[in-house]
Amino acid sequence: MSKVVVVALYHFLQEPMDDLLVCQRELLDHVENSSLKGTLLLAPEGINGTIAGLEKDVDLVLKKIRSVLGIATLSYKVSYADENPFYRMKIKKKREIVTLGVGKIDVAKHTGKKVSADEWDALMGDPETIVVDTRNDYEIGIGTFPGAINPKTETFREFPEFVDKHLKAYKSKKVAMFCTGGIRCEKASAYMKEQGFDQMYQLDGGILKYMEDKRGQNHLWQGDCFVFDNRVSVNDMLSEGDFIQCFACRMPITEEDTRSTDYVEGISCPHCVSKSSDERKDRFRQRQKQILLARQRGEAHIGVDQRRKIVE
Repeated sequence: MSKVVVVALYHFLQEPMDDLLVCQRELLDHVENSSLKGTLLLAPEGINGTIAGLEKDVDLVLKKIRSVLGIATLSYKVSYADENPFYRMKIKKKREIVTLGVGKIDVAKHTGKKVSADEWDALMGDPETIVVDTRNDYEIGIGTFPGAINPKTETFREFPEFVDKHLKAYKSKKVAMFCTGGIRCEKASAYMKEQGFDQMYQLDGGILKYMEDKRGQNHLWQGDCFVFDNRVSVNDMLSEGDFIQCFACRMPITEEDTRSTDYVEGISCPHCVSKSSDERKDRFRQRQKQILLARQRGEAHIGVDQRRKIVE
């Protein structure tokens, strides 16, 4: 059986995209009747998403995206899975392709300097460099670069507040940022340059590209990398990791966590059992009942979060 190709992609446009609806329709027409599943987000600033399918379909849609957007190059990272990690194909119109919530940022013009995997290792070895993980706390919990600052955010929208409270003193220093595939640190570094930070660097292609470039070599990454599909995480060889995900709080959890009395599939885990109200747990319980009924019918329930791996 052919391996499923999984592609994480994004692109910030030099000029805003005027007619999102036309672009959406062209892409929807193109992917219809193909093997592709996943999500693409379209906004005036560009495109972002992760899709998976047969190699020939992936190649064709990447070509179509470049054509529709009128661009020559498209940033993407490739990994593989034994089965498609998504349930369906969605193409959505959004205000931002990654939501920072601070208004217009000209990312294409103001982003930080992109560095390769080897250049990144050199930056990590410089004691004068401030290294910041721009991902959320639940992602950082299963893997990061040693010494990187954890902003302890639950969503990317909280990142500007973190910068304002904790990074202002470093405006004249080297600040190196990284994220899963490059998009969040690209937007974050552009925002910080607009706030007066002088020396902004970002890991080109993010953690996934770093793993690809360092595969089989010595590297600085520690742990797994959280991904937004049913694989939940990948290891340093870009193979599916050992984590599953709590449907209630999104935290990656281990097999040991599932043996805890605090773990109830779809309702709670050791990380969230004391944080969730009884009313919220009741809602999760009803949702889980519908998911189990759909599973018995051999269907994917429409409420199933695509980032969660189902535990049988």
